[in-house]
Amino acid sequence: MPRVAGQIDVAKTEAILDAAREVFGERGLAASMEGIARRAAVSKQTIYNHFGSKAELIHAIVERRVEEITAPLLVPEAMEHPEEALTAFARTMLAMVMQPRGTSMLRMAVESAVDQADVARAFYEAGPATSRRRLADFLRMETAAGRLAVDDPALGAEFFAGMVIGSHQLAHLLGQGRCLNDAEIDRIAGEAAHRFMRAYGS
Repeated sequence: MPRVAGQIDVAKTEAILDAAREVFGERGLAASMEGIARRAAVSKQTIYNHFGSKAELIHAIVERRVEEITAPLLVPEAMEHPEEALTAFARTMLAMVMQPRGTSMLRMAVESAVDQADVARAFYEAGPATSRRRLADFLRMETAAGRLAVDDPALGAEFFAGMVIGSHQLAHLLGQGRCLNDAEIDRIAGEAAHRFMRAYGS
């Protein structure tokens, strides 16, 4: 059965994002749109039709990553089980930090901060700023429901993310990180969520 136009557009968009993430990870901002187009098996014009600029393309890549990280906070059962939701959020976030592709994208954004501020801004707004904002929204809703008592949700979100990521992200950014196995990631995520609940539980 042939795909309809909308399905084709979605497939092309996903192919472009996958290819761009790989190529940017390999070559940094020096990566050309032509190289991304070849990897995605589309034309360069198709990329520009979907994403108007390199900054917008990076924004979309990071936005998709954040959707994965924050998904545990948005499922229906998350509201009534905050510790489990925070554990799942922490697990996904830490696993993303441990991935070489995630580190390469962050390194690329840091390197672009001076010469290509629009790219660094796109990365920050779609990534850290959005994930913290969604976490803060979750903490605010849980506080309103009486399951948590977080008087400053934005600050609480920063505290929790800091407990989870710790020095792991910086170590990987500097090429000094050690890959954590699933059991270690689970332990860190669970411990962070448990201690956060002890500090902010109502």
